[in-house]
Amino acid sequence: MKNVQILIVGQGPAGLSAAIYAGRAGMNTQLFGCDPKVAGDYTIDNYFGFPEPITGKELIERGAAQAERFGVAMRCERVLAIHAEEGGYRVKTEAGEADTCAVVLATGVSRVQPGIKNLSDYEGRGVSYCVSCDGFFNRGKKVFVVGEGVFAANQALELLTYTPHVTVCTQEKQMDISPVFMQQLEAADIAVMKKKIVSLEGDGGLEQIVFSDGSRENADGLFVAMGQAGAADFAASLGLVQNGQFIEADHRQQTNLPGVFAAGDCVGRFMQISVAVGEGAMAARSAIGYVKKQGG
Repeated sequence: MKNVQILIVGQGPAGLSAAIYAGRAGMNTQLFGCDPKVAGDYTIDNYFGFPEPITGKELIERGAAQAERFGVAMRCERVLAIHAEEGGYRVKTEAGEADTCAVVLATGVSRVQPGIKNLSDYEGRGVSYCVSCDGFFNRGKKVFVVGEGVFAANQALELLTYTPHVTVCTQEKQMDISPVFMQQLEAADIAVMKKKIVSLEGDGGLEQIVFSDGSRENADGLFVAMGQAGAADFAASLGLVQNGQFIEADHRQQTNLPGVFAAGDCVGRFMQISVAVGEGAMAARSAIGYVKKQGG
């Protein structure tokens, strides 16, 4: 993938609004994201300028068409990780990588929970949501990744930097990854089990995981990567300040990290489409100014 000036993650109202403003300003803009939840069978009848109700699907389709008219490159492609690099950021997707000067996060706040009853008791004591944050503390140890998709596969592969003892557990879900990633798991000798973890045990930290069939396995670390990577996952890996599950952003949608902006539900304000659209526009304006200052 080629370098871009602004890369947007999320194709909801905030992401599309940011894309429209960035594209109209002549920025080389890339948007990654598939149909958001609002694009389902929802009827919207309080959006400004529409005296008659409009479906979420139609509103998103109109926004996407408008962004494309301004030259925005759009891909229905899942983003797996974002890392700071010298002079910008590297974004890894299920199909490759892209380098960018500025990032706009507009991913919403959904995070799929794995259904482990005492998971929170071990957060920070063996349970983590971020390999780049906590993989170092598991050097040479036995670790599990909980998840069924490309996000989990990528997290498992990243853990090989720290330990060869990695297993993916799908919580009885069917694996939802491409043959390419499955081949990478097999080549790396990462086992995939479909059993369900129901609880964790350990005195002072994680020591064992307990499965629904009553069996147990020793474990030093458990990394949660259910569903797709979201705002909280990117925030953790980048070191963004959070307020609970939300990303902290100022009135310009700037996070604590230069060149990273956030808009929409992931910042946790008034969760309405009209607000998300406004925040997306402001995030784009701030990103455009940042790119110009960087000479990008």
